[in-house]
Amino acid sequence: MYEAAQPPSMASQDLEELPGVGPATAEKLHDNGFDDFQGIAVASPGELSNTADIGESSAADIIQAAREAADIGGFESGATVLERREKIGKLTWGVEEVDELLGGGVETQSITEVYGEFGAGKSQVTHQLAVNVQLPAEHGGLEGSAIFVDSEDTFRPERIDDMVRGLDDEAIEDTMVLHGVADEDAADATDEALLDDLLEAVLDKIHVAKAFNSNHQILLAEKAQEIASESQDDEFPVRLLCVDSLTAHFRAEYVGRGELAERQQKLNKHLHDLMRVGDLNNTAVIVTNQVAANPDSFFGDPTQPIGGNILGHTSTFRIYLRKSKGDKRIVRLVDAPNLADGESVMRVTGDGLDPE
Repeated sequence: MYEAAQPPSMASQDLEELPGVGPATAEKLHDNGFDDFQGIAVASPGELSNTADIGESSAADIIQAAREAADIGGFESGATVLERREKIGKLTWGVEEVDELLGGGVETQSITEVYGEFGAGKSQVTHQLAVNVQLPAEHGGLEGSAIFVDSEDTFRPERIDDMVRGLDDEAIEDTMVLHGVADEDAADATDEALLDDLLEAVLDKIHVAKAFNSNHQILLAEKAQEIASESQDDEFPVRLLCVDSLTAHFRAEYVGRGELAERQQKLNKHLHDLMRVGDLNNTAVIVTNQVAANPDSFFGDPTQPIGGNILGHTSTFRIYLRKSKGDKRIVRLVDAPNLADGESVMRVTGDGLDPE
């Protein structure tokens, strides 16, 4: 099992140890997902002020006390950072060539953005990762559960069924054992009854919520932090957060240059909420993004991701999916802090994502 980047959550009454936090304030903080000192320590005074209905100066004092109690916010050595990074998990795409491109797979404690035109396979990637995160570690999984924020009505349990059955026999049998569907001697990838039980177990560990507008999507990200935090002591803690798609509602609701600044501010807050889920719970965050064509581009690919510089700077990894012949897709790593840009090829088939 991969361990979380935070200590187990403290009960809401422990928050009363902070100066200025009484029983009523502690209850409000707990109801809004602030369950421990670390969550409060990384909040902004304005955010805490609105949540707990207290003044900003009081909120700043509470945050400072939480930082001291959680022992965060100071400098640390590079060796300490390296030690913490060793806890980071790598989630397989199920395609060896793509995993190599990504340095082993999708990283936890990072935001990975996948963008491309319609039909490029973005939603296929989110579905496949929601299955793969539940695999045993020896098969590239993180032995965890997934949260799926669906803003474009893309989540299909039937597709999860295809992808579970599309795993190789050894992975299916080891996953049956991991999920308690069968013991090691009885696990059989050809047994339909066991496959049905496995599918039910996998679907049961994907928390799906449909976002109806951008404000609802932002609320769901805050709720995701609460679910992820509470799950860290479970057998299958949350190790993946998918948002498909990140920008659809923002693009539809904020039209024209006059509303661009407000859109980008809200998108920025939303991205930092997602980043917090990843950082505090050692969770991989994957977001899909729409694209627009740049009519000024006379040479090269005119396709550009939506979201501007805010999304470009906040995403740790940016991946461009492009259609090729038939079921082939070009996976291009556009930006990563520690990896060279490059391309690989995968196929989107009835069984999920497959090597070329």
